[in-house]
Amino acid sequence: MTMQLNARLRIGAPDELLLESADGRAEPLHPLWLRERCRDAVSMDLRTQQRLQDPSDFAPDLKVTALSQPAPGVFHVTFSDGHQASFSAADILAEAALAPGSHDCPAPRLWDGSLRDLPRVRWRSEPADDELRAWLESFLTLGFIIFEGVPSEPGMVLKVGAQFGFTRETNFGALFNVRSTPDANDLAYTSIALDAHTDNPYRTPVPGIQLLHCLVNQTSGGLSTLVDGFAVAQALRNREPEAFRILATTPVRFKYLDTDAELTASAPPIELDVTGELRAIHFSPRLDFVPLYPRAQLEAYYRARRLFDHSLRAPDFEIRFLLKDGDLVMFDNCRLLHGRSGFDPAEGLRHLQGCYIDIDGPRSLYRVLRRRRERAGELRRSA
Repeated sequence: MTMQLNARLRIGAPDELLLESADGRAEPLHPLWLRERCRDAVSMDLRTQQRLQDPSDFAPDLKVTALSQPAPGVFHVTFSDGHQASFSAADILAEAALAPGSHDCPAPRLWDGSLRDLPRVRWRSEPADDELRAWLESFLTLGFIIFEGVPSEPGMVLKVGAQFGFTRETNFGALFNVRSTPDANDLAYTSIALDAHTDNPYRTPVPGIQLLHCLVNQTSGGLSTLVDGFAVAQALRNREPEAFRILATTPVRFKYLDTDAELTASAPPIELDVTGELRAIHFSPRLDFVPLYPRAQLEAYYRARRLFDHSLRAPDFEIRFLLKDGDLVMFDNCRLLHGRSGFDPAEGLRHLQGCYIDIDGPRSLYRVLRRRRERAGELRRSA
């Protein structure tokens, strides 16, 4: 039972702490669920917020033996093992509100090709907390954000990335240069158009977030493209549920080959979490190899992939924009697919620098900023 709007805690009989939803339904909180959330010095190291006791050692038949409410919003609980603890109703309700698989960050807001109000902000090296939190909310809801005014200096992409998380170094280095070069070891380093894809699906784990910083763009082509892979997958799920099921259950091998690297990994094109919700997209038509399944199974897979791929490339879902000198786009490589239109290198130089950071960096920073704001609010109220 997860919390609904206007849910509350109340004491029931006999000795039950009830979670009551807005429609009046009430369910007692499990004693073990409460016991493992004790925040006293016996149960938890108060500095690290890590448990001092293994909850698997609590008696399976643990019970609540006494309940009281010494102050509004506070419940004092005595357990059958003799332990006593006080709980904040706000903390318990917030915990109960978390849906399975939820991690208390802004939920994704799916979008398609009709998105016009792109999340563009002026980059600053030392943003205030409120400004930084607004950046993170845009990124976490839409899956991307475009910074303008980032100095067009080599290596700046690493400094911007460090604002949000730790750099994920790969065989391409801590940062990589995206420009047309002879004898390129990746099609990204040519001038040809690139269809929507996720980066590095041949890695375990896949780099979670990518940053691309435009140092100079003297060409009329080379438009950047983004597609919300979750929106496309959800549309496929609604319209062609069998195709969605096939793409969510068929492991595909992705392979990258270079002089000094040979990387392979297997993943379904659409990855779900244990609750059946969308977790990640793994898609790169240049690098995918489906195993040799029976003919009928392959035909079903190819049909499903075709439906998915054609939607990924359709104007209904794709947005296009020009990265100008000093623009930097940061996007979720597990949710969004990116690409570019072709360009003519004879027109001039198009030089981007990129890097990867782990996907949990922005989420961690968002929680830290939220905690900092809550503490500031508590200090103001107590002053």
